[in-house]
Amino acid sequence: MKIKPENSYLCSNLIVMTMKIGARFDHFNIDVQDLNRSIAFYEKALGLKEVRRKKAEDGSYEIVFMGDDTTNFMLELTWLRDHADRPFELGENESHLCLRVEGDYEALREYYREMGCLCYENHQMGLYFINDPDDYWIEILPVRR
Repeated sequence: MKIKPENSYLCSNLIVMTMKIGARFDHFNIDVQDLNRSIAFYEKALGLKEVRRKKAEDGSYEIVFMGDDTTNFMLELTWLRDHADRPFELGENESHLCLRVEGDYEALREYYREMGCLCYENHQMGLYFINDPDDYWIEILPVRR
């Protein structure tokens, strides 16, 4: 096979082939301690709805996919029986979801403050974060116009 320069790059003195890939986001998984509490939070805080559900025959896990009315991207909430009695270790919590919201961005901030889930505000950058019942952080931004 002949290597075309535009389809390769140098990696540790080796030429590595690259391929054009048409990937798209599908879902993002988070593990939750209380599935019903998490579903209720994502419905109330972000308007997400259950898209589908999968249960293990032996009851060892249950997965619920939550989606919005605009995109095909889903949030996968996974409950694990063997982990239901202790919180998940989230490390430094630098990874996060980001959702863009319609409507009055500042009124929504106050709604989250009243819900008790507004966990970080950066007024200089014009953004804020909320946290779900398992302490996953979610960045909230306004829809770009």
